[in-house]
Amino acid sequence: MIPDRFQPTISQLQPIAARFEEHGFRLYIVGGALRDLLLGENPTDIDLTTDAEPSDILSVLTGTVHSINRAGERFGTIACSLGSLRLEITTHRCDVYAHTSRKPTVAFSTSLTDDLARRDFTINAIALEITTDEPALIDPYHGVADLAARHLRTPISPEVSFSEDPLRMLRAARFIARLNLEPEPGLIEAIHTLAPRLAILSRERIRDELNRILTLTDPTAGLVFLVTTPLARFFMPALADLRLEQDPVHHHKDVLAHTIAVVQKCSPRLRLRLAALLHDIAKPRTREFGPDGVTFHFHDVVGARMATAILTELRYPKDLTKDVAKLVALHLRFHGYDASWSDSAVRRYVRDAGELYDDLNELTVCDATTRNQHKLDIMAHNMKEFKERVIRLQEADALKALRPTLDGDDIMTLLNIPPSREVGQALAYLLETELDEGPLPRETAIERILTWWSNHPSSR
Repeated sequence: MIPDRFQPTISQLQPIAARFEEHGFRLYIVGGALRDLLLGENPTDIDLTTDAEPSDILSVLTGTVHSINRAGERFGTIACSLGSLRLEITTHRCDVYAHTSRKPTVAFSTSLTDDLARRDFTINAIALEITTDEPALIDPYHGVADLAARHLRTPISPEVSFSEDPLRMLRAARFIARLNLEPEPGLIEAIHTLAPRLAILSRERIRDELNRILTLTDPTAGLVFLVTTPLARFFMPALADLRLEQDPVHHHKDVLAHTIAVVQKCSPRLRLRLAALLHDIAKPRTREFGPDGVTFHFHDVVGARMATAILTELRYPKDLTKDVAKLVALHLRFHGYDASWSDSAVRRYVRDAGELYDDLNELTVCDATTRNQHKLDIMAHNMKEFKERVIRLQEADALKALRPTLDGDDIMTLLNIPPSREVGQALAYLLETELDEGPLPRETAIERILTWWSNHPSSR
């Protein structure tokens, strides 16, 4: 018996289901879309599978759907849109994988069971036929029961499944976190054996799967799975290295547990979550023991360099890498703030953060994972006061658009010099002065520059 909540989706798909049936083919909803329907969600991206080959799929769809994309045709997949739905229709496959590559040799099949067997987990190896008067679930690997029991299993041996496509091991971490699943022991054992197979994956595919984990509402269980199995060692070993106590004598908080807590507290935006994941990445490298206990001097600076190296190796875009490294470098800047901070210090914080200002503030607040409510209250109070000061300063001197009162042309005319290093030095001096004192009237700025120039070696 198909639940009533499936009916809106089935009805939306009826025009193409009818066309497939007219041409003697069968059509099934499969994969994540069906899993989400079973969980009570209404997917708009839907995977379907059919016994029709790609050329037949094209013939059936022509004149029925709004757009057709043939980019995946050689893999048996035709993408199209139908109203608000985005569809991918794929011929049944029984792929063959080479041991040295995760790219399969695509082989089409007429068997739905073979097609379902090649899928990553039993919860995604369920099908719903919609080319019948009474839609029916096909569940040869008991995925519905696993979904209800919150079990994570593979349709075939996990050793075979993960060896064929090692990305499935990372996908396991995502499903554990997203759906609160418990992996079966055999699955975990296979990962401990086969984690080195991640080496055959492109860095981009690993990156994309990590992104999906990090942007979950709560990625905690997935991140824990990555570091309690060998997986993280094969794409981000520095993350696994965080499993140390800050101070083994006094048993202060574990750096890894703290890091994961910070990630969970931050908004699920990729840039911010990456910064949270990497903000303490240099602590193992900078840890020192002294008479006053353990220290991590310059872990912000070293961490920014490590973050750049890690994200570059995983092929993250340069702009995103630069932003994350900057957040890591600045994540300690607010610590120690109180009302004694000068307006100059506030201006410098905002100037240095730039468009990362809001992310830096959120990272700073989320970095406070102490159980001491008094300390948390002090942090909240200080951040509120700080933001109010920033607003007042912005209103007073247009902080966001702060530029020296004089520009380069003004400097060259005033000092009668050509474009040169001295022009840049004069502008830097004026900017530093205005950061300390606020915007200067033009006449005052001219006086300051003339005084500065009179003491500059090039003026003599």
